[in-house]
Amino acid sequence: MSDSPFGDISIEEFLRDYWQKKPLLVRNAFPDIEVPVGADELAGLSLEDDVESRLVIQSPDNNHWEIKHGPFDDATFAELPESHWTLLVQAVDHWVPEASEIVEQFRFIPNWRYDDLMVSFASQGGGVGPHYDNYDVFLIQTQGQRRWEVGGFFDQNSPRRPNTPVMIMTDWDPEFNWVLEPGDMLYIPPQVGHNGIGESDDCMTYSVGFRAPSHAEVMRNFTDFIGETLTSESRYTDPDLSLQDNPGEIRPEALEKIRAIFTDYLQDDARLGEWLGKFVTDPKYPELDQSPEQPATIEEIRAALQTGDLCFIRNEGSRFSYSVTGEDQVQLYADGNCFKVSGSSCTLATSLCQTPTIVISQGEWSDQQLQLLADLYNQGSLYTE
Repeated sequence: MSDSPFGDISIEEFLRDYWQKKPLLVRNAFPDIEVPVGADELAGLSLEDDVESRLVIQSPDNNHWEIKHGPFDDATFAELPESHWTLLVQAVDHWVPEASEIVEQFRFIPNWRYDDLMVSFASQGGGVGPHYDNYDVFLIQTQGQRRWEVGGFFDQNSPRRPNTPVMIMTDWDPEFNWVLEPGDMLYIPPQVGHNGIGESDDCMTYSVGFRAPSHAEVMRNFTDFIGETLTSESRYTDPDLSLQDNPGEIRPEALEKIRAIFTDYLQDDARLGEWLGKFVTDPKYPELDQSPEQPATIEEIRAALQTGDLCFIRNEGSRFSYSVTGEDQVQLYADGNCFKVSGSSCTLATSLCQTPTIVISQGEWSDQQLQLLADLYNQGSLYTE
């Protein structure tokens, strides 16, 4: 594959002219694309308790919509109509490592913006209706054909069909109408309307989604983080209080003191940076425990290296990011936890954020580096093979 998945458009041009601005259709973006998850495997994933999945079923006249949430059973699929249904499975890359290879093509976008890889399988006429999302998505056709109607910006105030379990925009007048073949890719920015319709009985689409936290999420999470670090003795003070005519008035001086409480914490770069790193790397499914049954120690790692190289692999469901905090000082964030490293461990920490595998050999690694690997392995962010 070429360095840019956008054909003749460079990554720099894409970010400048299209990212969060307007849709882009790229024909034959992935000419040699392979499908690690077929229809049967996708249906099998939707039977699992830990996998998030849903079925959207519509009437051929588009007047009735039904949504079902997994896990499903074999009977569910046996009862499906011949057409006009779609199976959607979230975070397929968490469960099928081979599926994550397509995600690596989009590493020019910061790790912390990545959400997951959703895979959808649609029958003839199947889809979820005209809608919009609050995130960026790259739609890659891997099998069959899907028609995409695209156009218009929508928000929470846009008219939508009432009493429907899925978001259906009613003022739908698309600007573009494209049929995607295997290997084609369509980029959709946030709030741009789109409607995908299966044009074959074997329509499969990979959706590489990039999240953007809402202001409400940011505010709630940051204030919770700060609140957990404070004691009950950190309080509002007013030693300069002066007499006022009416005790019911909240004076501007009080407002400024309250404002200063917020700004003092916001101007603390170390604390703000630690919060952000933990917040954006918190796992999508924190309830899933990926830690090993037997924790590893650096002594055990050194003993294992005597028999050959060790390959540490980043857990497909893990999130890694880092920030530079000083000369030869880095804070690595992995699955909501912070690791402060220095010296030669900085290169290891940044490499873990950039490449999915790290191979280590005997005699090359310090105790600090091995302790970092052990800590990440013990919390389930890395595994070995």
